[in-house]
Amino acid sequence: MNIIYKNFFSFLFISFSTLLLSQDIEEIVVKGDWRERSILEEDSSIVILNTSILESQPVKHFENLSYLVPNLNFAASDSRARHFQIRGIGERSGYERTPNSAVGFLIDDIDYSGQGGIATTFDVDQIEVHRGPQGSRIGSNALAGLIYIKTKEPTNVFEGISEFTLGDYGTLNYGLAFGGPIKSNEKMAFRIAMRKDYSDGFRKNLFSGKSDTSKKDESTFRFKFNWKIGDQTTLKLLFTQIDLDDPADIWTIDGSLNTLSDRPGMDSQKTNGFGIKIFHVLDDFQFQSLTSITDSKVVISYDADWGNPNSHFPYIYDYFSETLRDRETFSQEFRLVSDIADFDVNENTEWVFGISYFNVEEINVKNDDGVYGDPADPFGPYASKSSFNSNFSSDSFSLFGNLDYFFNETTKLSIGARWEDYESKYYDSYLESFNPSETMSGGKISFNKFISDSSKIFVSVARGFNQGGFNLNLGLAPDSKNNNLYYDPEFLTNFEIGLNSQTLNSKLNISSVIFYSDREDQQVLISTQVDPSDPNTFSFLTQNAAEGTNQGFEFNLDAQPKAYLGLFARLGYLKTEIKNWQSRLDLAGRAQAHAPEKSFAIGINWVISAKALLSIDLVGKSEFYYSDSHNNKSKSYSLTNISYEFLSNNWTFTLWARNIFDEYYSTRGFYFGNEAPDFADTLYERHGDPRHLGISVKYDF
Repeated sequence: MNIIYKNFFSFLFISFSTLLLSQDIEEIVVKGDWRERSILEEDSSIVILNTSILESQPVKHFENLSYLVPNLNFAASDSRARHFQIRGIGERSGYERTPNSAVGFLIDDIDYSGQGGIATTFDVDQIEVHRGPQGSRIGSNALAGLIYIKTKEPTNVFEGISEFTLGDYGTLNYGLAFGGPIKSNEKMAFRIAMRKDYSDGFRKNLFSGKSDTSKKDESTFRFKFNWKIGDQTTLKLLFTQIDLDDPADIWTIDGSLNTLSDRPGMDSQKTNGFGIKIFHVLDDFQFQSLTSITDSKVVISYDADWGNPNSHFPYIYDYFSETLRDRETFSQEFRLVSDIADFDVNENTEWVFGISYFNVEEINVKNDDGVYGDPADPFGPYASKSSFNSNFSSDSFSLFGNLDYFFNETTKLSIGARWEDYESKYYDSYLESFNPSETMSGGKISFNKFISDSSKIFVSVARGFNQGGFNLNLGLAPDSKNNNLYYDPEFLTNFEIGLNSQTLNSKLNISSVIFYSDREDQQVLISTQVDPSDPNTFSFLTQNAAEGTNQGFEFNLDAQPKAYLGLFARLGYLKTEIKNWQSRLDLAGRAQAHAPEKSFAIGINWVISAKALLSIDLVGKSEFYYSDSHNNKSKSYSLTNISYEFLSNNWTFTLWARNIFDEYYSTRGFYFGNEAPDFADTLYERHGDPRHLGISVKYDF
């Protein structure tokens, strides 16, 4: 890893030494804020993946693109990563628990937090990763940061793309997107995107002899309609449907990419999302209304013994667990957004004021069955079967606002705040019933100063929050004194000093941030096995540590030193610590889970000729702890990806390879007893994808 970082800094030196000539870099615009604006005007750490990056990626899923964003991590335990961590903060489990996302996940302003697995990147315009608390932006769902995905909008000219991909491991992907004006009416336009992704998966089930028990079978449909009703009013409609039907035979008991399960599980999700946006321009401000409805039906099942009858012979050991989840959300947000500042008429303020309401309804049905038999037991095998139902609902009401005051054209003070009232209800078939409620507040203050026409420094203090909650399936009464029942809200205060530079004439974009975050009542996820002889009692608990710290820096560079050469470099350094956790004194001073100290992405785009492009990127992470329950770590790794594009008229042919050196790495690990007869604690790892090769064909029309 040290060699990699030496090479990284050599790369930076070369990049700076060759910034001499020719082609300008396109201005970077942030679209996930209340109003679109140049990245130069931002006062936080942001990585933007634009259209050219997205279209060059052969695998159209955000999970794969996340490697390009340092200090962004994911912990996939199912076939897709639903949960992400920013600067070491975020959820890591898709098992039964109340929704409590610390990383916001918006697609076209529809909140899909905790459902990142649906994030296809086909026909996407831009992806933004906002690192640091977004308390004044979307409140409790963005303690650590925000991932914002903006899909392509309808245009006034009919156009589209079609795409086809073939690869090893049975990869077959195809997509079609098109749209334009409705008849000759320039005030109405539409866009339709359809995509099918299929792969046999990267694992082979040695028990069944099949190679598709971890396959991916995914469909995406999106319809967008924009109507400019008048000179002042615009209506935007959106409908999306995402259907993931992915077997989840991904865990092994021998540490390889082979599985031994006799009952492979399933990780499926069907999500419908509907959104309405209304923008109405008045004399001095704009009225915005954003309405969204989502409905998700999820199946999470797994072979709880991860083996087959032969794996545990002569013991009879067979367990299976299935969770059926039905989740519905409704969101309504109203905003008043001022016009931009105009110094010619002494208008030196910009402001936003809004109210929002967010409702979640979730039903979970968990069915477990199993059998265990010891050949020495004269009473024969013991069979168990259980069913558990839970109902959860929550209502959040928020008031928020932001004021930008310009002392002059180069100096700005920004103040934002958000107040949120949260109420929830929960009951289950174990007769547990809770009604927790919270009132929380956060916000941000920043000072911004342009030191030249193209460079700005900023200093900011932001406070984020995440609601508290309760742990499930403990069989405890609401008035129980057990410390495991409830956990408190977490608050995070983040300090940043940053530089943004976008020099079009010098072909260079740079941003860098130094940050320090202080966590109060840090929410820590631990795993436990209630019955040492029954792996089916393996469960997750959230508890509060007294405090924790997250600090480090982030650096981004995009350069065009020659007309034929593009370079990018992104570096993240993260130092975390758990402090004063009384129930786990042994973890005091230890780093937090899923918080790699170092992460990086460097790449080159070389225009070989007018019709040929070579792209190479190197991404990597240092080691990190798998859990706050044990001290097992991953190993550091680096992955090399390469693609070669050839253009012919409107056709683009791409040969690509991911993880070309076939690096063996892991993204998640559990440590618990799962093997008869003694069920000794053992490390089980979820390994990342091996070398993956293919060809893609795209036609623009």
